[in-house]
This record gives sequence, structure tokens and C-alpha cells, in this order.
Amino acid sequence: MEPCAGAMIGRSQAAMLTVAALYHFTRFDDPDALRAPLMAVCEEQGVRGSLLLATEGINGTIAGPAAGIGKVLAHIRSLPGCAALEWKESHTDAMPFGRMKVRLKREIVTMGQPDVDPRASVGQYVSPAEWNELISAPDVAVIDTRNDYEVAIGTFEGAVDPGIATFRDFPAWWEANRHRFHNKRIAMFCTGGIRCEKSTNYLLGLGEAEVFHLKGGILKYLEEVPQEDSLWHGECFVFDQRVALKHGLEPGTHAMCHACRRPVSPADMTSPAYEEGVRCPHCAEEFSDADRERFRERQRQVLLARKRGARHLGAEC
Repeated sequence: MEPCAGAMIGRSQAAMLTVAALYHFTRFDDPDALRAPLMAVCEEQGVRGSLLLATEGINGTIAGPAAGIGKVLAHIRSLPGCAALEWKESHTDAMPFGRMKVRLKREIVTMGQPDVDPRASVGQYVSPAEWNELISAPDVAVIDTRNDYEVAIGTFEGAVDPGIATFRDFPAWWEANRHRFHNKRIAMFCTGGIRCEKSTNYLLGLGEAEVFHLKGGILKYLEEVPQEDSLWHGECFVFDQRVALKHGLEPGTHAMCHACRRPVSPADMTSPAYEEGVRCPHCAEEFSDADRERFRERQRQVLLARKRGARHLGAEC
């Protein structure tokens, strides 16, 4: 598959770009007042990505020069209650975002449960070094809290896949399936940890006594645990144009379908149902003919932009 223009431009740069994935639960009384100053410092520092602000805190992933990322993180740490902000850092030679967005949301990760508050309590954190031992225990049920398309390209050995389309579906799935985990300790994981902050608080609120989650999420595990010792199988989906990462946070083999935004494997790209920018085997029956023609026109513009050495923001590539 031909690399996008942003990738070609990025790989010509001598310096690697830093990618910082972050979240922090705190109380923002007026998140709208924080938006413009945060956007300004990102633009000043040449940082791109997506940050969400809500009354419950901040969440997102940003990329840029190391010094610029440092300035943005310093600004975020200066926000109310954010002095203890932690983040997960990786590196890339291609800018994985087309632009910078700072958005206001009701929740920084949508669960739709107004009584859930990770600031009050969360499950017991388990370090990547201790995770294998925990999830190998016979009295532990390991639950993947991510969306179905994320689980499809990689998960931990023996993990339960709830088969949910969005995180908002998790509470209903748990209510329907909690009987399966009677007398079990519950170990939960997600990409970076934020969904487990909410899901473990939710389970604790329902009376579950022993709830654990992977500190730093899958990304921290893939960074710290050697592949030869790993219980992870496959790749980890990330919400940017890198699409998926492997052990050591190296780039994975998946691309993204710009019609449905799902990851597509090298095998998917050989399918008759695959047309770059237009459809993939996962969404072949999901859009109308009019949608497909619109996607084809967008893809045509993307290819024209590539020939000019420019980036077409419509594809966020």
C-alpha cells in the first residue's frame, strides 16, 4: 500500500517525533476556559493530536518534537489537580495526526454511568512485571474492556472478549454476564488504562471485592515485558495513524479503513472486498452506493494530494 504524504514527509525528518498518550481524572469546574490556552500552546509547539476536556478531567494522544511535547505536558500539569499527570511515551518517524484538536466532552471516555467516579476508588493496580502471574492464576477471570475491533487484532492469552461495539456497552454486558464470574477475582485491561479506571470503579460499586487492572495498560506491558516472556498475542490498536503497535511499541502491520475506521490486516487488503479508502471486509455491507461514491471521490483527492506532496485532511492520513 502506498504510504501517505504525511508519512513520506515525516520520514525525511532527521529527528524522531515523540508520541504521548495521557489521561488524568480531576475536577475541572470550567473546562471550556481551559480549551483555548491548551490549543494555543499545542499550536505554538508544533504539536498535533487530539485532547478531550470534560469536568472529570483530560484524555488524549499528542505527537510532536520532544521539546514541544515537554512544553504541552508542562502546561497540562499546571492545570487544576493535574500535577501528578502520568503519560506513556513512544516515538515515530512519521507524524501520526493530521491536525490538532482540543474538544469539550461530557466524559473523557464515554461509559454513560453518572455515578462512576475513578477519583473515589479504582481496582488494584498490577504492574506489567506482575501481570502474567496474576492472569495465569486459575481463580482469575481476565476481561478485555476494549471494543470488538480492537480485540480482534490482539489480546491476552485466555482473556474474555465482551464483544462490545463501544465502551458504553460494557455495563449492560457485565449485568448480563456477571454470573459467569462468581467466586472469581477479576483482572481487567485496556489500551492505556483509562477504561479500566472507570470499569473497575463500576464493578467495585456493584460490590465486587477483588478487582485488578493492568497499570499503564497494554502499551506499558508491550513496552516493558520482553516478547519471549509475553502472554500478549497479536497487535495493539491505537487511535492514530500508526493504527497498531507490537512489542517494544514498534509499528504493527495493520492499516486503517478510512470508510469504517476499523483496522485492516495484510490479509484483509488482499480480499476482493477491499478497496483502499472505500471499503474493507469489515464494512463491505455497511454503506450505500452513494456513500461508496463519496468515499471514492475522497480517495481520489487523497491520491492527488499525495502526488503534490501534500496531506489530505479528509482522510486524516
